[in-house]
Amino acid sequence: MKRVSRDNAESNRLLNRRALILGAAQAGMLGVLGLRMRYLQVDQADQFRLLADENRIKIRLIPPARGQIYDRNGRVIAENVPSYRIMLDAEEAGDVEDVIARLGRLVALDPAELAKAREEMRRSRIHPVTIADRVSWDELSRVAVNAPALPGVRPEVGLSRRYPQAEDYSHMVGYVGPVSDRDLERIKAPDQLLRIPRFQIGKVGLEVRQEDLLRGKAGTRRIEQNASGRVIRELDRREGEPGKNIQLTTDSNLQAYIKDRLHNESAAAVVIDVQTGDILASGSTPAFDPNLFVRGISVADYKALLENKYRPLPNKAVQGVYPPGSTFKMVTALAALESGQMTPNDTVYCPGHLEVSSRRFHCWKRVGHGNVDLNRSLRESCDVYYYEMALRTGIEKISEMALRLGLGQDYDLPMTSVSEGLIPTKDWKRKARGEDWVIGDSINASIGQGFVLTSPLHLAVMTARIATGRSVMPRLIKSIDGVETPSGAGEDLGLNPNHLREIRRAMFAVSNNKRGTAYRSRIEEDAYRMAGKTGTSQVRNITAAERARGVTSNKDLPWERRDHALFVNYAPADNPRIAVAVVIEHGGGGSTAAAPVARDITLQALYGDTPPLAAYPQSDRSRIKAQQERLQREREARDASVKDRA
Repeated sequence: MKRVSRDNAESNRLLNRRALILGAAQAGMLGVLGLRMRYLQVDQADQFRLLADENRIKIRLIPPARGQIYDRNGRVIAENVPSYRIMLDAEEAGDVEDVIARLGRLVALDPAELAKAREEMRRSRIHPVTIADRVSWDELSRVAVNAPALPGVRPEVGLSRRYPQAEDYSHMVGYVGPVSDRDLERIKAPDQLLRIPRFQIGKVGLEVRQEDLLRGKAGTRRIEQNASGRVIRELDRREGEPGKNIQLTTDSNLQAYIKDRLHNESAAAVVIDVQTGDILASGSTPAFDPNLFVRGISVADYKALLENKYRPLPNKAVQGVYPPGSTFKMVTALAALESGQMTPNDTVYCPGHLEVSSRRFHCWKRVGHGNVDLNRSLRESCDVYYYEMALRTGIEKISEMALRLGLGQDYDLPMTSVSEGLIPTKDWKRKARGEDWVIGDSINASIGQGFVLTSPLHLAVMTARIATGRSVMPRLIKSIDGVETPSGAGEDLGLNPNHLREIRRAMFAVSNNKRGTAYRSRIEEDAYRMAGKTGTSQVRNITAAERARGVTSNKDLPWERRDHALFVNYAPADNPRIAVAVVIEHGGGGSTAAAPVARDITLQALYGDTPPLAAYPQSDRSRIKAQQERLQREREARDASVKDRA
């Protein structure tokens, strides 16, 4: 019995010890849990409250207003207009397709827009996407009233780009469009703004070249949402910085006149203020309506632009390069004068051609000009005179003078694909073509043919430099947010004033002497008389057989085989204010096709309005009157169309 009692007592002691250990362990665990709960609920309360807030608070970017673009007189070229749209936030919507179906019962949804929106949501669900664009106020109101039944859907009033002057500035200013994958690839460290679906950025022209200035900086807003994603309230908002406004040097009235005057031509014209370098107008025709590109041009519209043989998309004024033809002769003449290879009174006999190395180089006048001095050579555009100057002077001196007068330069202007043209040298031909320079290359270059290529912008700058004797530089931006940019007046070129005077006298004779090639396109008003030079550049080879039977007239050739027509001038001749360059692709002769256009543009620029008929030669006045009436009708129709679009 005693032994059994001792065994029971020992068992009880073991059980009590184990119970004590277990209880202590449980108490310890409860203590640890208590301490952990205190740490989480008290010590870390602020941090977890912030995490909880972040789960119900979202930060949204506020796109800034894009900077606007104006002309020199404050007229709007590119502006921002209200645009009603319906946005969908996929994160808030939940069942996206169900929400879209409900939305479709309230407003008409474009299948193409929906497909684009679904693609954007597939790429990223972070940013809201546009479900319907350019909706009416009534449609916007219906969506707003039914907002509780449409999670993730919200109506918005945004800003969209509009170009009130449509085609007039399409090449210069360009247009904006939605950000594409290609845009993101070419931009290093893209702004988060660019990842917002359908955010608009510059695509071509000044819009893309000045993108960083025009875009501005995004603002932010913090919004509070409930568990279902419905926005409860806006907690705070920080406005961004709008883009900077840019004022151009151009005159919109003159810009519109150039487009109208180059009616139905494949052509370009540039007008420069010779005192400041300001580009007063730069037109390329045909043009296109940049408003079509803002939200994505249709396939049919884009195809029509691509298939137009007159090439409406390139900016011919700065991107197109052409043999300058006889407008280059002032360069050759100045090179010969400055190098001492000739004087203004030296004469060259022109029998209608020049024989060099068993090859015959022809003058445009088959029977020749006879004895020709500098003044007559420019006035009547004798080719043989310049062939001789090339032989005496050499291509290096001619090319050096061309560069000095602004040709072959890469001007840093905020437009797309500004060409530097081509002023050839012996070294250039050796490197580019692997061939030696030959004498025939110099002869062709002396009259602006062969390898020489220039744009209308280059020719306008050249003419401005001849008119002033200064290194005039073209300027397109007048001011940025009211801060004036540097003038392009330039420094003295260091050319002999007597040589420049002789060139100017000869250019004056081109337009005002009865034997001048542009006499029929003269200005009758004494105060506004111009000095100029015609040019015709060949785009085809003329065979010996064709010369023997008579060169085929331009009007008898297919359009694409006709010569380019050119004309450059400055005015007034005795106190230059503007320089003008006109190129008409396949227009034929410079004196018949380009000179009348340049004269009309010159008068429009000088008068600032419709010039009086008395400023034109008597023989032109009936035609000019009919032309002015037509342009007025077209301008009124265009203004009415712009008002309707607005």
